[in-house]
Amino acid sequence: MNRIKEVLNEKGIKQTWLSSKLGKSYNMVNGYVQNRQQPRLEVLMDIAIILDIDVRELIVSNKAIKRG
Repeated sequence: MNRIKEVLNEKGIKQTWLSSKLGKSYNMVNGYVQNRQQPRLEVLMDIAIILDIDVRELIVSNKAIKRG
């Protein structure tokens, strides 16, 4: 799970802007934002650099997920 949607909302950034900066299609970025698919680590690093944040801010800790 990632926090890309939350970070974009916090920064007031649109998915279209991120997809342009990342060089990925809107549909691909939307898949990341909606957690339908997860970006590779290299892409997650690129997103963090573009958004000027620590990559750890984009990841939901496995400790935060409650198991059934």
